[in-house]
Amino acid sequence: MEGAGGHCLTPPLRAGLFAAIATLIADQASKLWLLHILDIAHRGAVRVTPFFDLVLERNPGISFGLLQSESPAAQILLMAVKAAAVIALAVWMARSRTWLATIALGLIIGGAIGNGIDRLAYGAVVDFALLHIEIGGKVYYWYVFNVADTAIVAGVAALLYDSFLGVPAAKAP
Repeated sequence: MEGAGGHCLTPPLRAGLFAAIATLIADQASKLWLLHILDIAHRGAVRVTPFFDLVLERNPGISFGLLQSESPAAQILLMAVKAAAVIALAVWMARSRTWLATIALGLIIGGAIGNGIDRLAYGAVVDFALLHIEIGGKVYYWYVFNVADTAIVAGVAALLYDSFLGVPAAKAP
């Protein structure tokens, strides 16, 4: 199968594209379910397990709540940076020489696009997963995250692991 520029869609590249599409679908489906079926905005927090709750947080910033701004100019700038990053990651994925790196890049791309869709649709990224633990009567909370965030973190971890396997990977663009 010929892709853009006459490059063949190799099995690893197909797997990377599948990872991106599957991540995007899982991310958006979970958010649509949370917002429109569970109606978390009106229902409030839902305890799933003693250490995991579903909550609704809208993050107008980037990872871990950094650079938070709800101004349209800031959102446009974040979207432009995200679009450039997705393009660079796609080029890297097309050049990747390992299955693991290619799939990892697909996870990151799918997650980035999923969170980008949130910015367009809701003006902020929709986060909903809250992990917490009680130790000695005090509750410790992790950052609220979503499926896209999980895929991005897993993709970055897989890229780091792949970099230590000793297989020469294609250079990032």
